[in-house]
Amino acid sequence: MRYNSKVLLASFMLMAGGAAMTYAQVDPETEAVATDSADWEQDVILSESIIVGKGVIDLEENRKTPVAVSTIYKQEIQDKAVGNVEFPEILKNTPSVYVSGQQGGFGDSKMFLRGFDQSNTAYLLNGQPINGMEDGNMYWSNWSSMTDVANVIQIQRGLGSSKLAISSVGGTVNIVTKATEKQQGGMARFVMGNDSYMKGTVAYDTGLKGKWGFSMLLDYWSGHRKFARGTAGQGQSYFFSVGYKPNDRHNLNFMIFGAPQWHDQNYATKSQSQWDRGAEGGFGKKYNNTYGFLNGEATNFRRNYYHKPVANLNWDWNINNDLSLSTVVYASLGRGGGTGNLGSSGNTVNLLNAGGEIDFDQIYANNLDDVNNGDGIGNNGGGFKNGAIRSSVNNHFWYGAVTNLNYNINEYFKVNVGADLRFYKGDHFRQVTNLLGLNGWQDTKGFDGATPFVATEVFEADPWSALFNNASEGQRVAYDNSEKINYQGGFGQFEFAMGGFSAFIQGAVSNQSYQKFDRWNYAGGEAESEKVSKIGYNAKGGLAYAFNEEHTVFGNAGFYSRQPFLDNVFVPNTVDLYEPEVDNEEITGFEVGYRFKTRTLQVNVNLYHTEWANRFETGASAQGPDFTNLFPNVTQVHKGIEADFFAKLSRKWTFRGYASYGDWQYDGFSRVLERNNDDFTLTEKEDKDFSGIYVPEAAQFTFGLGTAFEVVKGLSFDVDMNYYSNMYAVVDPITFDPLAQKQEQVSPFALLDAGVTYEFKFGKQAVRFRGNVKNAANTQYRITQDAFGYGWGIGRTYNAGIQYNF
Repeated sequence: MRYNSKVLLASFMLMAGGAAMTYAQVDPETEAVATDSADWEQDVILSESIIVGKGVIDLEENRKTPVAVSTIYKQEIQDKAVGNVEFPEILKNTPSVYVSGQQGGFGDSKMFLRGFDQSNTAYLLNGQPINGMEDGNMYWSNWSSMTDVANVIQIQRGLGSSKLAISSVGGTVNIVTKATEKQQGGMARFVMGNDSYMKGTVAYDTGLKGKWGFSMLLDYWSGHRKFARGTAGQGQSYFFSVGYKPNDRHNLNFMIFGAPQWHDQNYATKSQSQWDRGAEGGFGKKYNNTYGFLNGEATNFRRNYYHKPVANLNWDWNINNDLSLSTVVYASLGRGGGTGNLGSSGNTVNLLNAGGEIDFDQIYANNLDDVNNGDGIGNNGGGFKNGAIRSSVNNHFWYGAVTNLNYNINEYFKVNVGADLRFYKGDHFRQVTNLLGLNGWQDTKGFDGATPFVATEVFEADPWSALFNNASEGQRVAYDNSEKINYQGGFGQFEFAMGGFSAFIQGAVSNQSYQKFDRWNYAGGEAESEKVSKIGYNAKGGLAYAFNEEHTVFGNAGFYSRQPFLDNVFVPNTVDLYEPEVDNEEITGFEVGYRFKTRTLQVNVNLYHTEWANRFETGASAQGPDFTNLFPNVTQVHKGIEADFFAKLSRKWTFRGYASYGDWQYDGFSRVLERNNDDFTLTEKEDKDFSGIYVPEAAQFTFGLGTAFEVVKGLSFDVDMNYYSNMYAVVDPITFDPLAQKQEQVSPFALLDAGVTYEFKFGKQAVRFRGNVKNAANTQYRITQDAFGYGWGIGRTYNAGIQYNF
């Protein structure tokens, strides 16, 4: 079933937070509002969105026992999140979601969910986990065109409905991409935006011709900056999908997606004197202190470049009417890294010209002087702080599988069991990108610096060349190490529903092994760590009661024993385990909710309490960079309330809103260890009471309103307002005393976004115009604050595009 623009407009505001939204059924031919169940239309849309992988993609669709969830559909994604808009920004009109970091550059934004950062929110792509295996992080630049191929995005806050033993402390974000479409058609789109941004996209679906179908999408984008100076970027994306449906029992789909890109970066945290124009050394809100010119060409110490193609094969097997098996097998090849200064050139105070830019020409000239007057290499002295540009390379190969067997025992009971397997190998080293006039870069291997050598080769910071061209072991600098992570998990779920009562129980157990290899700091070649294995598990359950079609109450509870990330298992730059050994983190969550829904109004209220115990944290030491503080058993408690509503005021007018209030604090005592970074000895310090310190970086109070209105057939406007407050600055937990000091807060701010859509049809073809303005009022606001200063949010940005559907 395919919907025209009028139907899509009727569902335009469906992304409102809370449980999956419902609305009046609209007949796709007559565009008339029907009078029967509103749920029918929602189920049809979700079913159309999920063509394959129905058993491994954990969406809250027909679940009797609900969870706190928000769902965003294809048309809104493509209207509001295509172009120079960060992927997480499509999620910001959701309770307890906060997005920051946009000034860093294309793809550098970060999302917080209920106060937990991206490494502690699980992201799934067609049922495939995509958080980094080493540290859990998400880098949105690697997925820069995900919004072009996403059919639906669902944010499950808190425990969620996912059955995997994944790192969903804050929640789970399910991204479902398009597969081979059922009907033939295509589109061409061109988008322009501020700061010379441009993006062109073409896509075509053959439709299912007999047993086979094929889909493709190609895309190119570029911009001379995101917002701040020196943040140029460029990228492409490709998507290919082949579907095969031999009969009604089997459905297979193979997909490959990649988004190679490079973008220059702005490390946005700076002191007030650097930001404020007119102050000594101040250069305004778009200032970037890692950027300048070399021979007239824009150059930045900081560039991210990466190519991470992902391939997966989905197979749905309907064994009979009550038994089905879904499996996805996937692989990911990551190549690229990030550039930075090599050597003492990072002391940017000595490198800035009168305009506040890095004086690369002067660095180059002084490097030449040292080469000509010294030993021919040039990084052993010099009066201007010599240096070069390096790349920190992070390559990986990751493959795995998820399978799920679902059995409907009878009309009341349903059970499913499955497995989750992952195999990962990562390689990390540095290589020279630009010698800036030097003949080579001299470095030493080994803790004792006993093995000097000179690296003379340079490697381009480009995502395509990074696939095949990296430094050999003899040309690597600074460090060179690898790791292997293997994961095997099993899970199961039992569901029961009778009358208005429903319940579910889920459980999972997993084994994760870690091993580290170092080719830099040890004599005699590669050093190998012992292989460490840790068992993790989770258990969660829920109850719900529907008094009638309008009123439902529910409650969920769960416990996770989550294995630590590899970065918290091994001492950096060694194959040594932390001592004492880092244990599993322990997460306990409770939530209760109420849902009210009619054909024209839905209201959701959720209360939650999450305790995250036994965390391992590191921090700077007051003794300087040669020492690091370790906090092996930190506890955080996150509790709050969320409410949202969606109202269909008329056939052409929708209105929504949300509010969330959180109380997110550290709690209790933690041991404190100080590590000497030269000899790695540990000194036990006095325990520290963390109680009363607020969790920083994310707004603990959020509020939003949004509306969409169709003026005449084909022409509509939409406006969203988001307000953020109670956002706390980063503090040093060793020196900060919450009883005697007040934790500084970032000033509250509100942002206004607006959009306009016009679509007209001729036969089976259509032309669609879309324009967006983000931060329409050009509000100046601080978005984060830490020990190094603060970062400004981006000002007014815009994009506009035209799309031809055929």
